[in-house]
Amino acid sequence: MKQKTLLATAIAAALVLQTWSVAAQDAAPAQADQAKSLETVTVTGSRIRSVDVETSQPVFTMDKAAIKATGLTNVNDILARMPSMGTPDITPQDTLSSGADVGGRYVNIRNLGSNRTLVLVNGRRWSTSLSGLTDLSTIPVSMIERIDVLKDGASSIYGSDAIGGVVNIITKEKFDGAEANVYYGQNGKGDGETTNYDFTWGHSTEKNSIIVGAAYQNTDPMWNSERPETDYAYGPRHPLDGYSGTGPYGRIIDPTTGKQIAINQGTSGTSPADYHAYTGAVSDSYNTQNDMTFRAGTKLKNIFVQDRYKLTDNITLHGLASYSSRDTSSQLAGYPLSTGGTGVVISGENAYNPFPGQDLSFYRRTVELPRITDAQSNLAHIDLGAEGYFQFLNHDWSWDAGWTYSANKIRQVGSGNLNLENLQNVLGPTTMINGQVACASAAARAAGCVPWNILAGPGSANQQILNYVNYIETNRQASYTSDWTANVSGGLFDLPAGTVNLAVGVEHRGEKGDYRPDALVSAGGTTDLAAAPTTGAYNTNEAYAELDVPLLRDLPGAQELGINVASRYSHYSNFGSTTNNKYSFRWRPFADLLVRGTYANGFRAPTLSDLYGGASQSFETFLDPCDSNYGAAATNSQVKARCTAAGVPANYTQVQSTTGKPITSANGSQTPVAFISGSNPNLQPETSITRTLGFVYSPHQVEGLDFTVDYYNIYVKNIISSVDAQSILNYCYVQNDPSFCSRFTRAAAADPVTGLAAGSVSQLNESLANLGTLKTEGYDVGIHYRLPETSFGRFRIASDSTYLTKYQTTAGPGAIPEDTVGFMSGEDGMYRLRSNLQVDWDFREFGASWTVRYYSGLKDTCYDNTPGAYVECSSPNYTNPWWGVYGMSQKGSVAFNDAQFRYTAPWKGTFTVGVNNIFNKKGPYYYSVTTTGTGSSPYNPAFDIDRYWYVSYNQKF
Repeated sequence: MKQKTLLATAIAAALVLQTWSVAAQDAAPAQADQAKSLETVTVTGSRIRSVDVETSQPVFTMDKAAIKATGLTNVNDILARMPSMGTPDITPQDTLSSGADVGGRYVNIRNLGSNRTLVLVNGRRWSTSLSGLTDLSTIPVSMIERIDVLKDGASSIYGSDAIGGVVNIITKEKFDGAEANVYYGQNGKGDGETTNYDFTWGHSTEKNSIIVGAAYQNTDPMWNSERPETDYAYGPRHPLDGYSGTGPYGRIIDPTTGKQIAINQGTSGTSPADYHAYTGAVSDSYNTQNDMTFRAGTKLKNIFVQDRYKLTDNITLHGLASYSSRDTSSQLAGYPLSTGGTGVVISGENAYNPFPGQDLSFYRRTVELPRITDAQSNLAHIDLGAEGYFQFLNHDWSWDAGWTYSANKIRQVGSGNLNLENLQNVLGPTTMINGQVACASAAARAAGCVPWNILAGPGSANQQILNYVNYIETNRQASYTSDWTANVSGGLFDLPAGTVNLAVGVEHRGEKGDYRPDALVSAGGTTDLAAAPTTGAYNTNEAYAELDVPLLRDLPGAQELGINVASRYSHYSNFGSTTNNKYSFRWRPFADLLVRGTYANGFRAPTLSDLYGGASQSFETFLDPCDSNYGAAATNSQVKARCTAAGVPANYTQVQSTTGKPITSANGSQTPVAFISGSNPNLQPETSITRTLGFVYSPHQVEGLDFTVDYYNIYVKNIISSVDAQSILNYCYVQNDPSFCSRFTRAAAADPVTGLAAGSVSQLNESLANLGTLKTEGYDVGIHYRLPETSFGRFRIASDSTYLTKYQTTAGPGAIPEDTVGFMSGEDGMYRLRSNLQVDWDFREFGASWTVRYYSGLKDTCYDNTPGAYVECSSPNYTNPWWGVYGMSQKGSVAFNDAQFRYTAPWKGTFTVGVNNIFNKKGPYYYSVTTTGTGSSPYNPAFDIDRYWYVSYNQKF
């Protein structure tokens, strides 16, 4: 059987393969006479142009057909299907997350973090935010020719951020004619409706090729209230436990007893007789989930133009301009007002005060004003350059030079938080004017003040009151990138095994940006979390060299043997210099087998937000290790002793922030006081070492069959991290690391105003530092088989899997390592095995595919690990060094099935209908997700929540 060539495989994959495939690694070397007629190409992960695009590195490629086969319309959703992808740093499900990056769509290779994944478009950097995140929603699918994913460190070639890997989005280069797409999809519950329209036109001549396109997409929000999995904070098995103690009807502290009393619903609340003792009963609480979006809605608009002009036979000019606009909207329940959180009281001179003459501390959720955040992100991107060829040293050389510029501006408008001054006015002293209760202050009356009987509950405020206390805030962020590059590559000299190739290049990049929070919010004048402004800039000058040396060829045991060495020097204006090297080899002992491996240094420079970001506030959810019922102190005598030594009262119990009552499960509670996080101008870059070793086997006896196995080992140190409240407390008490104990203080006595109990954490600092390490390793396995064509069509089978053997984090020197493989770690599922299996069929004008997406089971925290109770706790005696709490709940594996059918009509139209999660499979409830404090119900953000069906139509002209 004639050995298939690399080119033939690549072309066949581009035409028919509708699944993930390993790029250009399933064939023997091309014949020399064929090579002469082929154009050289640059493969992701290398700057050396070559006919033979096989590399020493694992590059995954997805072409247009494979993208369409997913039935998805966002680049981030498409990439998230890869088994090697983790949960992005911010997801549409993170309702409580704040900041300008919320609403964007991100990618996370190997769970190393979205800011450790470099995103390129046509081999050049795309825009990043102040936090170093690249919003993939700014790249429309309609302009994409293919997506390359390099699952290897690449700092020696591309510089900072390429620790986890590189996503290189290749746009269409030539296009003749026009193409239009219409798409409609909907979740089984009727929400999350998606409509997508795009149009592309192109024209090519001998000298010029131009492509113009536009795309529009609208995705409606999904609501918690639409499904039982999300309708309650802790899921449908515990519907009442997640109720907030601060409901829409008033609650006050009785000034005569110091105890909390709640209004009798239906009364005016102006007399002490209108109240009853508050016990946290459901009737005095509120299910905030009903008012919240589950996954935020998005509206995307994009226009782009790309042109290539052949100036001479050896010089081509190219340019790309793109403008994207993203609008997102999310909703939270109304603000949980309290005197402790705002300092606002009901004046003793207010007509609605049930205890005249005494200022009252109160609690009330303003359900009339849900907190809505509308964000608009506008990105302008320009890419201009030239490229060409020349002869040097009797070899072909290529060069390119270019400039890219990105300007990203984000505007967030929020409503539903309250102006504290105006709130105090409507609850302040009153007077009678013409028989009507009025605000005593003439200035406040002139500004619109009307007294508010806030304790009486919904309906007690007219629209004038709501307009007066509601604060419309505006926050703005801008980030700018200017990047100049120049590269040249070609052959130096010939060896018996082939040509020694060299690539060299230089780069100058400038980054600057600012974040301007609303002035009143920043000053603490509203109920929203205060944040300080951010402004900063830096630039970097870089140079690299890459050398590829073929050592042996066409010898027994060495049909091919070659090495590749690359080094990049980077000088940053803010922290200094760094040099990163990479060494790789490829060895083909016989025609069917390619063995490859790499050793690479990498780094991630601190972002503008890391270095110059202003301090901000957040309300964290955590379980205090010193809690005597559910914390580590309940079962670990050493932890209990440390808590006692720190002055924590005996039998201390953490209280619920909204009820003031002891917590009822190991899920802990949200802090009633804001914690602080911020930047650090003295941060140094993160550094990494990546090792890979693998093989590609394509047996010539079975044409179309390929096996790939790649081992990876990644070590990251000096991690830039904001250690969350839960980790800080655990490091201090459970792991006995005193360096973390100075990050927080505890209340010396109970404070009825703030709701803090004696011994509660009253202050905590989560500011950034170069702390700890991360080690991960595992295997990527792929099996692809393109069966011989039959009388009833062509079949293709593809299986791609990632097997994780280690994911170990260490908070700092002396801290206990946490190996979370097989755990639900916050919102991150550390699946030991994740796998995709797809069967695809084509016959004449018909086609179909079936895909199975598998996620292995995960360990989760018990819902209740109280001895003798053990609710949802399959292993009550389980413990590990970093939890410090007995009990674990093993959650089972999940498989989602997708189906698609397509028909191509004679008039160049293609109809597609598909269903993702065709059996409406639901994932388990993970209570670790709830404890992250992002506002999510206990459902994995990576999982389908409903059956999703879609139809689309493509028309070529």
